[in-house]
Amino acid sequence: MLIIGAGLSGIGAAWRLQQAFPGKTYAVLEARAAIGGTWDLFRYPGVRSDSDMFTLSYPFRPWTDTASLASGEKIRQYIQDTADDGGITPHIRFGARVVTADWSSRDERWTVGLADGTAMTSGFLYACAGYYSYDEGYQPGFGGEETFTGRLVHPQFWPADLAYAGKNVVVIGSGATAVTLVPAMAPDAAHVTMLQRSPTYLTALPARDVIAAGLRRVLPARAANTLSRAKNILLSQGFYQLARRRPERVRKLLRTMAVRGLGDEAYVDEHFKPAYDPWDQRLCVIPGGDLYEEIRAGRASVVTDRIESFVPEGIRLRSGAVLEADIVVTATGLRLIPIGGVAVSVDGEPVRIGERAAYRGLMLSGVPNLAYCIGYTNASWTLRADLSHRYVCRLLRHMDRHGYAVATPKSPAGTGRPLLDLSSGYVQRALDLFPQQGDRAPWIVRQNYLRDVITTPRADVTRDMTFEGIAS
Repeated sequence: MLIIGAGLSGIGAAWRLQQAFPGKTYAVLEARAAIGGTWDLFRYPGVRSDSDMFTLSYPFRPWTDTASLASGEKIRQYIQDTADDGGITPHIRFGARVVTADWSSRDERWTVGLADGTAMTSGFLYACAGYYSYDEGYQPGFGGEETFTGRLVHPQFWPADLAYAGKNVVVIGSGATAVTLVPAMAPDAAHVTMLQRSPTYLTALPARDVIAAGLRRVLPARAANTLSRAKNILLSQGFYQLARRRPERVRKLLRTMAVRGLGDEAYVDEHFKPAYDPWDQRLCVIPGGDLYEEIRAGRASVVTDRIESFVPEGIRLRSGAVLEADIVVTATGLRLIPIGGVAVSVDGEPVRIGERAAYRGLMLSGVPNLAYCIGYTNASWTLRADLSHRYVCRLLRHMDRHGYAVATPKSPAGTGRPLLDLSSGYVQRALDLFPQQGDRAPWIVRQNYLRDVITTPRADVTRDMTFEGIAS
Protein backbone atom coordinates (compact mmCIF):
# COMPACT_ATOMS: atom_id res chain seq x y z
CA MET A 1 0.00 0.00 0.00
CA LEU A 2 1.05 3.58 -0.63
CA ILE A 3 -0.09 6.30 1.77
CA ILE A 4 0.17 9.90 0.56
CA GLY A 5 1.07 12.33 3.32
CA ALA A 6 2.93 12.10 6.64
CA GLY A 7 0.73 14.48 8.58
CA LEU A 8 -1.82 13.75 11.28
CA SER A 9 -3.90 11.56 8.93
CA GLY A 10 -1.08 9.70 7.20
CA ILE A 11 0.67 8.69 10.41
CA GLY A 12 -2.66 7.56 11.88
CA ALA A 13 -3.36 5.50 8.76
CA ALA A 14 0.06 3.86 8.92
CA TRP A 15 -0.44 3.01 12.60
CA ARG A 16 -3.82 1.38 11.93
CA LEU A 17 -2.45 -0.49 8.89
CA GLN A 18 0.46 -1.92 10.88
CA GLN A 19 -1.87 -2.91 13.69
CA ALA A 20 -4.29 -4.70 11.36
CA PHE A 21 -1.71 -6.23 8.98
CA PRO A 22 1.67 -6.69 10.68
CA GLY A 23 3.13 -8.36 7.59
CA LYS A 24 1.82 -6.01 4.92
CA THR A 25 4.36 -3.78 3.20
CA TYR A 26 3.66 -0.09 2.81
CA ALA A 27 5.32 3.27 2.25
CA VAL A 28 4.34 6.80 3.19
CA LEU A 29 5.09 9.41 0.53
CA GLU A 30 5.65 12.88 1.97
CA ALA A 31 6.26 15.90 -0.26
CA ARG A 32 7.97 17.90 2.48
CA ALA A 33 11.19 17.19 4.34
CA ALA A 34 9.53 16.58 7.69
CA ILE A 35 6.64 14.87 9.43
CA GLY A 36 3.62 16.93 10.45
CA GLY A 37 1.76 18.04 7.33
CA THR A 38 -0.26 21.16 8.09
CA TRP A 39 1.41 21.45 11.49
CA ASP A 40 4.83 21.56 9.86
CA LEU A 41 3.71 23.98 7.13
CA PHE A 42 2.08 26.69 9.27
CA ARG A 43 4.60 28.64 11.33
CA TYR A 44 2.84 31.96 11.94
CA PRO A 45 2.76 33.44 15.49
CA GLY A 46 0.41 31.64 17.85
CA VAL A 47 -0.47 28.82 15.44
CA ARG A 48 -2.50 26.27 17.39
CA SER A 49 -5.35 23.82 17.20
CA ASP A 50 -8.92 25.10 17.24
CA SER A 51 -10.12 21.65 18.28
CA ASP A 52 -9.39 20.22 21.70
CA MET A 53 -6.46 17.83 21.74
CA PHE A 54 -8.39 15.03 23.43
CA THR A 55 -10.39 14.63 20.21
CA LEU A 56 -7.71 15.82 17.75
CA SER A 57 -5.17 13.33 19.13
CA TYR A 58 -5.14 9.65 18.20
CA PRO A 59 -7.40 7.36 20.25
CA PHE A 60 -4.56 4.84 20.44
CA ARG A 61 -2.03 7.38 21.82
CA PRO A 62 -3.23 9.50 24.78
CA TRP A 63 -2.59 13.23 24.77
CA THR A 64 -0.63 13.86 27.98
CA ASP A 65 0.18 17.56 27.73
CA THR A 66 -1.71 19.98 29.96
CA ALA A 67 -2.79 22.17 27.02
CA SER A 68 -6.20 21.37 25.58
CA LEU A 69 -5.83 23.84 22.69
CA ALA A 70 -2.23 23.11 21.84
CA SER A 71 0.41 25.02 19.90
CA GLY A 72 1.43 23.91 16.43
CA GLU A 73 4.86 22.98 17.74
CA LYS A 74 3.41 20.62 20.36
CA ILE A 75 1.11 18.99 17.82
CA ARG A 76 3.97 18.55 15.35
CA GLN A 77 6.09 16.90 18.06
CA TYR A 78 3.19 14.64 19.03
CA ILE A 79 2.86 13.40 15.44
CA GLN A 80 6.63 12.91 15.19
CA ASP A 81 6.73 10.95 18.46
CA THR A 82 3.83 8.76 17.31
CA ALA A 83 5.65 7.94 14.06
CA ASP A 84 8.93 7.23 15.87
CA ASP A 85 7.41 5.10 18.63
CA GLY A 86 5.26 3.18 16.14
CA GLY A 87 8.18 2.33 13.88
CA ILE A 88 6.54 4.29 11.07
CA THR A 89 9.33 6.78 10.38
CA PRO A 90 11.55 4.30 8.46
CA HIS A 91 8.64 3.74 6.05
CA ILE A 92 8.42 7.43 5.11
CA ARG A 93 9.97 8.67 1.89
CA PHE A 94 10.54 12.41 2.26
CA GLY A 95 10.68 14.81 -0.68
CA ALA A 96 8.32 12.51 -2.57
CA ARG A 97 5.66 14.78 -4.06
CA VAL A 98 2.96 12.74 -5.79
CA VAL A 99 1.74 14.45 -8.96
CA THR A 100 -0.02 11.66 -10.87
CA ALA A 101 -1.72 8.36 -10.11
CA ASP A 102 -2.88 6.07 -12.93
CA TRP A 103 -4.75 2.81 -12.40
CA SER A 104 -4.10 -0.05 -14.77
CA SER A 105 -6.98 -2.51 -15.03
CA ARG A 106 -4.72 -4.97 -16.80
CA ASP A 107 -2.08 -4.92 -14.07
CA GLU A 108 -4.55 -4.23 -11.24
CA ARG A 109 -2.15 -1.66 -9.82
CA TRP A 110 -1.62 2.04 -9.39
CA THR A 111 1.41 3.71 -10.91
CA VAL A 112 2.24 6.80 -8.90
CA GLY A 113 4.35 9.48 -10.56
CA LEU A 114 6.53 11.69 -8.38
CA ALA A 115 7.69 15.23 -9.06
CA ASP A 116 11.29 14.06 -9.44
CA GLY A 117 10.32 11.87 -12.41
CA THR A 118 10.42 8.55 -10.60
CA ALA A 119 7.45 6.21 -10.24
CA MET A 120 6.17 3.67 -7.73
CA THR A 121 3.46 1.04 -7.99
CA SER A 122 0.96 -0.27 -5.47
CA GLY A 123 -2.17 -2.37 -5.37
CA PHE A 124 -3.97 0.15 -3.13
CA LEU A 125 -3.58 3.92 -2.78
CA TYR A 126 -4.66 5.90 0.28
CA ALA A 127 -4.53 9.71 -0.01
CA CYS A 128 -4.07 11.26 3.44
CA ALA A 129 -2.89 14.69 2.29
CA GLY A 130 -5.96 16.59 3.51
CA TYR A 131 -7.55 19.17 1.26
CA TYR A 132 -5.42 22.29 1.67
CA SER A 133 -3.09 23.39 -1.12
CA TYR A 134 0.40 23.61 0.34
CA ASP A 135 1.67 25.54 -2.68
CA GLU A 136 -0.64 28.56 -2.51
CA GLY A 137 -3.16 30.19 -0.22
CA TYR A 138 -6.16 32.19 -1.29
CA GLN A 139 -5.09 35.72 -2.15
CA PRO A 140 -7.86 38.01 -3.46
CA GLY A 141 -6.74 40.90 -5.62
CA PHE A 142 -7.48 44.08 -3.67
CA GLY A 143 -5.69 46.39 -6.07
CA GLY A 144 -2.77 48.69 -5.39
CA GLU A 145 -0.69 46.09 -3.52
CA GLU A 146 2.36 47.10 -5.55
CA THR A 147 2.14 50.65 -4.18
CA PHE A 148 2.22 49.56 -0.52
CA THR A 149 5.56 50.56 1.02
CA GLY A 150 5.25 48.18 3.96
CA ARG A 151 5.50 44.40 4.01
CA LEU A 152 2.72 42.12 2.73
CA VAL A 153 2.59 38.61 4.21
CA HIS A 154 0.36 35.55 3.82
CA PRO A 155 0.22 33.38 6.98
CA GLN A 156 0.77 30.18 5.02
CA PHE A 157 4.23 31.40 4.03
CA TRP A 158 5.32 33.22 7.16
CA PRO A 159 8.82 34.74 6.81
CA ALA A 160 11.17 33.61 9.57
CA ASP A 161 12.79 37.06 9.57
CA LEU A 162 9.61 39.10 9.99
CA ALA A 163 10.10 41.59 12.83
CA TYR A 164 6.83 43.15 13.97
CA ALA A 165 7.76 44.49 17.42
CA GLY A 166 6.75 48.13 17.66
CA LYS A 167 5.07 48.04 14.23
CA ASN A 168 1.50 48.79 13.18
CA VAL A 169 0.00 45.58 11.85
CA VAL A 170 -3.25 45.04 9.94
CA VAL A 171 -4.57 41.47 9.72
CA ILE A 172 -7.12 41.07 6.93
CA GLY A 173 -9.67 38.39 7.80
CA SER A 174 -11.84 37.18 10.65
CA GLY A 175 -11.44 33.40 10.50
CA ALA A 176 -9.44 30.99 12.64
CA THR A 177 -6.06 32.23 11.40
CA ALA A 178 -6.87 35.90 12.00
CA VAL A 179 -8.25 35.40 15.50
CA THR A 180 -5.09 33.43 16.33
CA LEU A 181 -2.65 35.95 14.87
CA VAL A 182 -4.10 39.10 16.44
CA PRO A 183 -3.68 38.14 20.13
CA ALA A 184 -0.33 36.49 19.40
CA MET A 185 1.14 39.62 17.79
CA ALA A 186 -0.57 42.32 19.86
CA PRO A 187 1.67 42.18 22.98
CA ASP A 188 4.77 43.06 20.91
CA ALA A 189 3.36 45.16 18.05
CA ALA A 190 2.58 48.86 18.40
CA HIS A 191 -1.01 47.97 17.51
CA VAL A 192 -2.82 45.20 15.63
CA THR A 193 -6.02 45.84 13.70
CA MET A 194 -8.22 42.99 12.53
CA LEU A 195 -9.86 44.21 9.33
CA GLN A 196 -12.91 42.15 8.45
CA ARG A 197 -15.45 42.39 5.69
CA SER A 198 -18.06 40.73 7.91
CA PRO A 199 -18.09 39.32 11.48
CA THR A 200 -17.48 35.71 12.49
CA TYR A 201 -18.92 33.78 15.43
CA LEU A 202 -16.37 33.24 18.19
CA THR A 203 -16.47 31.08 21.27
CA ALA A 204 -14.07 31.40 24.19
CA LEU A 205 -12.89 28.10 25.64
CA PRO A 206 -10.33 27.39 28.39
CA ALA A 207 -6.83 26.70 27.07
CA ARG A 208 -6.53 24.04 29.79
CA ASP A 209 -9.17 21.38 30.46
CA VAL A 210 -9.56 21.35 34.26
CA ILE A 211 -11.80 18.26 34.22
CA ALA A 212 -9.21 16.33 32.22
CA ALA A 213 -6.51 17.48 34.64
CA GLY A 214 -8.60 16.23 37.55
CA LEU A 215 -9.19 12.86 35.89
CA ARG A 216 -5.45 12.43 35.35
CA ARG A 217 -4.83 12.80 39.04
CA VAL A 218 -7.01 9.81 39.89
CA LEU A 219 -6.92 7.60 36.77
CA PRO A 220 -4.30 6.05 34.49
CA ALA A 221 -3.42 8.20 31.48
CA ARG A 222 -5.32 6.12 28.92
CA ALA A 223 -8.50 5.93 31.01
CA ALA A 224 -8.38 9.67 31.78
CA ASN A 225 -7.83 10.46 28.11
CA THR A 226 -10.73 8.23 27.03
CA LEU A 227 -13.14 9.88 29.46
CA SER A 228 -11.95 13.38 28.53
CA ARG A 229 -12.32 12.53 24.86
CA ALA A 230 -15.87 11.21 25.38
CA LYS A 231 -16.83 14.27 27.42
CA ASN A 232 -15.58 16.69 24.74
CA ILE A 233 -17.23 14.75 21.92
CA LEU A 234 -20.59 14.85 23.67
CA LEU A 235 -20.30 18.54 24.47
CA SER A 236 -19.18 19.61 20.99
CA GLN A 237 -21.71 17.45 19.16
CA GLY A 238 -24.48 18.53 21.52
CA PHE A 239 -23.61 22.19 20.96
CA TYR A 240 -23.55 21.70 17.19
CA GLN A 241 -26.99 20.05 17.19
CA LEU A 242 -28.35 22.84 19.39
CA ALA A 243 -26.94 25.43 16.96
CA ARG A 244 -28.61 23.76 13.98
CA ARG A 245 -31.97 23.27 15.71
CA ARG A 246 -32.11 26.39 17.89
CA PRO A 247 -29.84 28.91 16.18
CA GLU A 248 -31.43 31.90 17.88
CA ARG A 249 -30.61 30.44 21.31
CA VAL A 250 -26.97 29.80 20.41
CA ARG A 251 -26.70 33.24 18.79
CA LYS A 252 -27.78 34.84 22.07
CA LEU A 253 -25.36 32.67 24.05
CA LEU A 254 -22.39 33.62 21.85
CA ARG A 255 -23.34 37.29 22.04
CA THR A 256 -23.51 37.08 25.83
CA MET A 257 -20.03 35.53 25.91
CA ALA A 258 -18.69 38.29 23.64
CA VAL A 259 -20.26 41.05 25.74
CA ARG A 260 -18.80 39.51 28.88
CA GLY A 261 -15.38 39.30 27.24
CA LEU A 262 -15.38 42.81 25.75
CA GLY A 263 -17.57 44.70 28.19
CA ASP A 264 -19.11 46.76 25.39
CA GLU A 265 -22.45 45.80 23.83
CA ALA A 266 -22.20 48.36 21.04
CA TYR A 267 -18.74 47.09 20.03
CA VAL A 268 -20.04 43.52 19.98
CA ASP A 269 -23.05 44.42 17.84
CA GLU A 270 -20.84 46.30 15.39
CA HIS A 271 -18.01 43.78 15.00
CA PHE A 272 -19.17 40.42 16.40
CA LYS A 273 -22.72 39.99 15.11
CA PRO A 274 -22.64 37.81 11.97
CA ALA A 275 -25.49 37.81 9.46
CA TYR A 276 -25.53 34.00 9.21
CA ASP A 277 -26.57 31.36 11.76
CA PRO A 278 -24.04 29.66 14.03
CA TRP A 279 -22.29 26.76 12.31
CA ASP A 280 -23.29 27.84 8.80
CA GLN A 281 -19.57 28.49 8.90
CA ARG A 282 -17.04 26.86 11.20
CA LEU A 283 -17.08 28.32 14.69
CA CYS A 284 -13.77 29.98 15.68
CA VAL A 285 -12.31 29.24 19.11
CA ILE A 286 -10.34 31.79 21.13
CA PRO A 287 -8.47 30.17 24.05
CA GLY A 288 -9.25 31.87 27.31
CA GLY A 289 -10.85 34.75 25.40
CA ASP A 290 -7.38 36.04 24.45
CA LEU A 291 -8.64 38.12 21.51
CA TYR A 292 -11.15 39.89 23.75
CA GLU A 293 -8.43 40.57 26.32
CA GLU A 294 -6.17 42.27 23.78
CA ILE A 295 -9.02 44.43 22.50
CA ARG A 296 -9.98 45.51 26.02
CA ALA A 297 -6.33 46.32 26.75
CA GLY A 298 -6.21 48.60 23.69
CA ARG A 299 -3.44 46.63 22.00
CA ALA A 300 -5.81 45.36 19.29
CA SER A 301 -8.97 46.55 17.59
CA VAL A 302 -11.47 45.45 14.96
CA VAL A 303 -12.57 47.38 11.89
CA THR A 304 -15.53 46.13 9.84
CA ASP A 305 -15.40 47.61 6.36
CA ARG A 306 -14.49 46.75 2.77
CA ILE A 307 -11.17 47.43 1.13
CA GLU A 308 -11.10 50.05 -1.60
CA SER A 309 -7.42 49.50 -2.41
CA PHE A 310 -3.94 49.45 -0.99
CA VAL A 311 -2.14 52.79 -0.78
CA PRO A 312 1.54 53.47 0.03
CA GLU A 313 0.86 53.99 3.74
CA GLY A 314 -1.61 51.15 4.19
CA ILE A 315 -5.20 50.35 3.16
CA ARG A 316 -7.95 52.70 2.02
CA LEU A 317 -11.42 51.52 3.03
CA ARG A 318 -14.75 52.01 1.26
CA SER A 319 -15.70 54.40 4.05
CA GLY A 320 -12.79 56.61 2.99
CA ALA A 321 -10.70 55.96 6.08
CA VAL A 322 -7.08 54.84 5.70
CA LEU A 323 -5.59 52.20 7.97
CA GLU A 324 -1.89 52.92 8.27
CA ALA A 325 0.28 49.83 8.45
CA ASP A 326 3.90 48.77 8.47
CA ILE A 327 2.85 45.16 7.92
CA VAL A 328 -0.30 43.74 6.35
CA VAL A 329 -1.12 40.07 6.91
CA THR A 330 -3.62 38.62 4.45
CA ALA A 331 -5.36 35.93 6.50
CA THR A 332 -7.81 35.62 3.62
CA GLY A 333 -8.18 31.87 3.54
CA LEU A 334 -6.86 28.72 1.98
CA ARG A 335 -7.19 27.02 -1.37
CA LEU A 336 -8.85 23.61 -1.25
CA ILE A 337 -7.80 20.79 -3.55
CA PRO A 338 -9.07 17.18 -3.60
CA ILE A 339 -6.83 14.11 -3.18
CA GLY A 340 -3.85 16.30 -2.34
CA GLY A 341 -3.88 17.81 -5.83
CA VAL A 342 -2.91 14.50 -7.46
CA ALA A 343 -4.00 14.08 -11.10
CA VAL A 344 -5.90 10.76 -10.99
CA SER A 345 -6.60 8.63 -14.07
CA VAL A 346 -7.96 5.17 -14.78
CA ASP A 347 -6.44 3.36 -17.75
CA GLY A 348 -5.14 6.66 -19.02
CA GLU A 349 -8.49 8.48 -18.79
CA PRO A 350 -8.46 11.47 -16.40
CA VAL A 351 -10.84 11.21 -13.46
CA ARG A 352 -12.88 14.37 -12.98
CA ILE A 353 -13.25 14.15 -9.23
CA GLY A 354 -16.00 16.77 -9.08
CA GLU A 355 -18.18 14.54 -11.27
CA ARG A 356 -17.75 11.48 -9.03
CA ALA A 357 -19.77 10.47 -5.99
CA ALA A 358 -18.31 10.07 -2.52
CA TYR A 359 -18.63 6.50 -1.27
CA ARG A 360 -18.86 6.56 2.55
CA GLY A 361 -16.93 9.82 2.39
CA LEU A 362 -13.68 8.01 1.60
CA MET A 363 -13.76 6.47 -1.90
CA LEU A 364 -14.81 7.60 -5.39
CA SER A 365 -17.48 6.00 -7.56
CA GLY A 366 -15.95 4.05 -10.42
CA VAL A 367 -12.37 4.39 -9.17
CA PRO A 368 -10.74 1.13 -8.02
CA ASN A 369 -8.60 0.67 -4.92
CA LEU A 370 -8.38 4.35 -4.04
CA ALA A 371 -9.34 5.86 -0.69
CA TYR A 372 -8.96 9.40 0.59
CA CYS A 373 -9.18 10.90 4.06
CA ILE A 374 -11.09 14.00 5.10
CA GLY A 375 -12.28 15.12 8.51
CA TYR A 376 -15.49 16.59 9.87
CA THR A 377 -16.38 20.23 9.36
CA ASN A 378 -18.04 20.41 12.78
CA ALA A 379 -15.62 18.38 14.91
CA SER A 380 -11.98 17.36 15.20
CA TRP A 381 -10.40 16.13 11.98
CA THR A 382 -9.06 12.97 13.60
CA LEU A 383 -12.48 11.69 14.65
CA ARG A 384 -13.51 10.96 11.06
CA ALA A 385 -9.96 10.25 9.89
CA ASP A 386 -9.57 7.38 12.34
CA LEU A 387 -12.96 5.93 11.37
CA SER A 388 -11.82 6.07 7.73
CA HIS A 389 -8.53 4.32 8.52
CA ARG A 390 -10.34 1.52 10.31
CA TYR A 391 -12.87 1.16 7.49
CA VAL A 392 -10.09 0.90 4.88
CA CYS A 393 -8.48 -1.83 6.99
CA ARG A 394 -11.80 -3.70 7.14
CA LEU A 395 -12.15 -3.45 3.36
CA LEU A 396 -8.60 -4.74 2.83
CA ARG A 397 -9.24 -7.60 5.25
CA HIS A 398 -12.37 -8.57 3.32
CA MET A 399 -10.44 -8.52 0.07
CA ASP A 400 -7.65 -10.65 1.54
CA ARG A 401 -10.10 -13.12 3.02
CA HIS A 402 -11.86 -13.66 -0.31
CA GLY A 403 -8.83 -13.35 -2.54
CA TYR A 404 -10.00 -10.19 -4.30
CA ALA A 405 -7.50 -7.85 -5.92
CA VAL A 406 -9.84 -4.99 -6.83
CA ALA A 407 -12.66 -3.12 -5.05
CA THR A 408 -14.59 -0.47 -7.00
CA PRO A 409 -17.54 1.53 -5.67
CA LYS A 410 -20.48 1.47 -8.06
CA SER A 411 -22.03 4.70 -9.31
CA PRO A 412 -25.17 5.78 -7.41
CA ALA A 413 -28.42 6.70 -9.11
CA GLY A 414 -28.63 10.27 -7.83
CA THR A 415 -26.06 12.89 -6.80
CA GLY A 416 -25.90 16.64 -6.57
CA ARG A 417 -25.36 17.54 -2.91
CA PRO A 418 -21.96 19.07 -2.11
CA LEU A 419 -19.48 17.04 -0.08
CA LEU A 420 -18.69 19.90 2.33
CA ASP A 421 -21.60 21.64 4.02
CA LEU A 422 -20.18 25.01 5.06
CA SER A 423 -21.02 28.38 3.54
CA SER A 424 -17.48 29.68 4.14
CA GLY A 425 -15.89 31.32 1.12
CA TYR A 426 -12.93 28.95 0.98
CA VAL A 427 -15.34 25.99 0.81
CA GLN A 428 -17.74 27.53 -1.70
CA ARG A 429 -14.90 28.44 -4.06
CA ALA A 430 -13.89 24.79 -4.37
CA LEU A 431 -17.19 22.87 -4.30
CA ASP A 432 -17.00 21.87 -7.97
CA LEU A 433 -13.59 20.26 -7.40
CA PHE A 434 -14.83 17.78 -4.80
CA PRO A 435 -17.00 14.67 -5.20
CA GLN A 436 -20.72 14.94 -4.64
CA GLN A 437 -22.99 13.20 -2.20
CA GLY A 438 -25.75 10.86 -3.23
CA ASP A 439 -29.30 10.64 -1.90
CA ARG A 440 -28.94 7.46 0.17
CA ALA A 441 -26.41 5.47 2.16
CA PRO A 442 -23.58 4.67 1.56
CA TRP A 443 -23.37 7.82 -0.57
CA ILE A 444 -24.39 10.31 2.15
CA VAL A 445 -21.59 12.00 4.09
CA ARG A 446 -22.96 12.97 7.47
CA GLN A 447 -21.41 15.45 9.90
CA ASN A 448 -22.39 13.36 12.90
CA TYR A 449 -19.61 11.53 14.70
CA LEU A 450 -21.90 9.98 17.32
CA ARG A 451 -23.85 8.26 14.54
CA ASP A 452 -20.78 7.39 12.48
CA VAL A 453 -18.87 5.85 15.38
CA ILE A 454 -21.71 3.34 15.77
CA THR A 455 -22.49 2.66 12.11
CA THR A 456 -19.11 2.85 10.34
CA PRO A 457 -17.38 -0.05 12.17
CA ARG A 458 -20.42 -2.23 11.34
CA ALA A 459 -20.98 -0.98 7.79
CA ASP A 460 -21.28 -3.62 5.06
CA VAL A 461 -18.08 -3.32 2.98
CA THR A 462 -19.76 -5.18 0.10
CA ARG A 463 -22.68 -2.77 -0.31
CA ASP A 464 -22.59 -0.95 -3.67
CA MET A 465 -19.11 -2.36 -4.22
CA THR A 466 -17.80 -4.50 -7.06
CA PHE A 467 -15.02 -6.97 -6.32
CA GLU A 468 -12.91 -8.67 -8.96
CA GLY A 469 -9.50 -10.09 -9.79
CA ILE A 470 -7.37 -12.59 -7.99
CA ALA A 471 -4.97 -11.27 -5.37
CA SER A 472 -1.36 -12.26 -6.03
